[in-house]
Amino acid sequence: MKKSIVFLLIMLLATSFVFAQGAQEATDAADAPLKVGVIYISPPGDMGYSYMHDQGTIAMEEHFGDKVEVIRMEGIPENESSERVMESLIDEGCKIIFANSYNYQQYMLNVAERYPDVYFEHCSGYLSADNMSNYFGRMYQMRYLSGMIAAEMSSSGKIGYVGAYNTPEVVRGINAFTLGARAVNPDATVTVVWTNTWFDPSLERQGAVALLDQGCDVIAQHQDTTEPAKAAIERGKYAIGYNADFRKIVGDDHVLVSPMWNWGNYMIPAVQSALDGTWESQSYWGGLEDEMIHLSPISPLVPQDVVDEVMAIQDKIHDGEWDVFWGMLKDNTGAVRQKAGEKMSDDAMLTMDWFVEGVIGSV
Repeated sequence: MKKSIVFLLIMLLATSFVFAQGAQEATDAADAPLKVGVIYISPPGDMGYSYMHDQGTIAMEEHFGDKVEVIRMEGIPENESSERVMESLIDEGCKIIFANSYNYQQYMLNVAERYPDVYFEHCSGYLSADNMSNYFGRMYQMRYLSGMIAAEMSSSGKIGYVGAYNTPEVVRGINAFTLGARAVNPDATVTVVWTNTWFDPSLERQGAVALLDQGCDVIAQHQDTTEPAKAAIERGKYAIGYNADFRKIVGDDHVLVSPMWNWGNYMIPAVQSALDGTWESQSYWGGLEDEMIHLSPISPLVPQDVVDEVMAIQDKIHDGEWDVFWGMLKDNTGAVRQKAGEKMSDDAMLTMDWFVEGVIGSV
C-alpha cells in the first residue's frame, strides 16, 4: 500500500513538472520577439531607395520595441540567390519577410509556396499568394508635382530623366512627371536615358552628363544615388531628387524638390497584423491619403506662387477631386491612349508600357 502511495506521489510530481515546464516554454514562446526579415537591393547607406526603406524599418523597430527583432540582408542580387537568402532568414526564425525591389517577386513567390506558415511582403510588384502580399505607393502623384516645379524652373523647356529599368513603375513615374511639366509648359520635353541598373553611381552620373550635354537644364531621376543630382549641380543646373531629401544630402538649393517615401506607414500595420495573428494577403497601393508619399521641403529658389500652385494640386489629389492619369492622354507617337473624361484604372497604371506625349525616348 505504501509503495503504491509513493509511486502515485512520484507520478504526480513528474506530471506537475512536465506541465510546469510546458507552461514555461509556452510563456517563453509568447514573450519571444517576432523575428522580421528585411531584404534590400542596395546598402541603406546609399541615401536612396534602400535608405528610405531602412528608415521605415527603423520606424517600425521604434514603434514595437522589444516585441520585434529585425534581421537585415543588404545588397542582395535579384536572382536565384535571393531565394537562399530568404530561406536563411526563415532558418533564423523570421515569421514575416519584406523584400524591397521589383525583381525579387518571382523568387519570393517560389519561397512562399514552400513555406506557407511564413508571411511574405513584396514591394513594387504585382504577384501574390495566400501568404504573400504586394505593396507600393502612388509615387506618380509626387512625380507629377515635381514635374510642375521642374518645368517652371527650366529656361529651355528641356528636362532630362535618368531611368533605371523600363518597368511599369519607372515608366509610370516618367509619364506622370512629364504630364506635370507640360501642365505648366505645353512645349516642355523630357528626354530619357536608361542605365539598366537600380544602383550604379558611375552609370547614373554618366546618364546625367549625357543629358546635360544635350542641353537639358533640369535633371530628374529614378535611381538610388545622388549622382545625377550632383552632376547637374556641378554644371550649374537644377536637379529633382528622389527617395530622400537630396537638398539636405547634397547641400545645395539647386535641388528643387525630392519625391519621398514613408515606408513605415505600411510596415507598422503589416507587422502588427502578424503579431495579432490577423495578417491577410493584400495588394496595397497607398497614396497621399495614407501618407505613404510626400514631397520634401521645396527649395527657396522656387517662387512662392509656383509653390502655392503645386500645393493646390496636391490638395486636389489628396481629397480625391483629381488624379494624374485622368482625361485624354496621347502617347509620344501622337496616338490617343485614353479619351477625354476617362480615368485610368489601377491595372492599366500598374502595367504601363508606353510613354506619353512629350517624352523623348522609348520603352
